Amino acid sequence: MAALIRNGVTIDDTFAEAFPMSGTGVIVTAVNERWVMAAAQSMTGFATSVIACGCEAGIDRMLSPDETPDGRPGARLLIFGMEPVGLAKMLATRLGQCILTSPSSACYAGLEGETRIDLGNAIRYFADGWQVSKKFGDKHFWRMPVMEGEFLCEAETGLTGKAVGGGNLLFLAKDAAHALRAAEAAVDAIHK
Repeated sequence: MAALIRNGVTIDDTFAEAFPMSGTGVIVTAVNERWVMAAAQSMTGFATSVIACGCEAGIDRMLSPDETPDGRPGARLLIFGMEPVGLAKMLATRLGQCILTSPSSACYAGLEGETRIDLGNAIRYFADGWQVSKKFGDKHFWRMPVMEGEFLCEAETGLTGKAVGGGNLLFLAKDAAHALRAAEAAVDAIHK
């Protein structure tokens, strides 16, 4: 295959590992962008590989208030696992440990789909019997009292079995400093 050249950089499209995964998405909101980022980074932290941590997760993108269900700043997070049962466990664990406990946060479905996975349904008992079930239109939510007020969480989110994981991105350079600069420039370009 012929090499692809962009801005004088040769990109060889030769190999990448890929394997099927299950995936889901959630929308996390908070009172301001700083608290959204704190919650999002906490939930997606140490989730770079399903090996030894159970899931892969990342911040898909930041959301403006007009893009979120509650009109507050938000982030869409993507979470992946090798199969639905393990993914559901990781989602509940991270939601309960990282989002429920983050001040002013709320959590909503971030992926449509006929197949559903528990979100608030999985953690509602953190409220020790004080949780309240609410329906708004065709959506089901759980209201859970927390130290600074209330945590609102949609009951379920979508699940896909058509996600793909894996991949290799190699930076070949004359030394580590040049490779790191190339990686930093790539990340900067992604964020534009």
